Amino acid sequence: MTEQDLIEKLRRIAALYAGATTVGERAAALRAHERVSTRLDQQRRVQRTEYRFTMADGFQRRLFIALARKHGLEPFRYKRQRRTTVMLRVTPQFVDDVLWPEFERLSDTLVAYLDEVTERVIAAAVHEDQSDAALSPELPLG
Repeated sequence: MTEQDLIEKLRRIAALYAGATTVGERAAALRAHERVSTRLDQQRRVQRTEYRFTMADGFQRRLFIALARKHGLEPFRYKRQRRTTVMLRVTPQFVDDVLWPEFERLSDTLVAYLDEVTERVIAAAVHEDQSDAALSPELPLG
């Protein structure tokens, strides 16, 4: 369970507590809140590792930054690092299990969509033949 999941669960438990009509319901909600708070504190104490991601494609970099922020992470880069570099402080397990697989799925979808749009625009505005350049059987002169 990610930190964001735990925070959302705490919000739901707080809503249950606020809507509880009996003492027993409130006590149960309070105990659940304490259990989830403990798990959240434990997860926050886990040592985070600094990761460096490099993405040459601006679309993928923007997607990755947005995805990191969605999960409550703060992407950054150090002075003199290139704009293609994105730094994160995050647990290795979160990168392996959540962030990177989700990024790869979204990135593949984005690339396919952008390729499709590019082909349509070039065919409509430049030239409809988009086949690759022909291979010449002869070596270049010179």
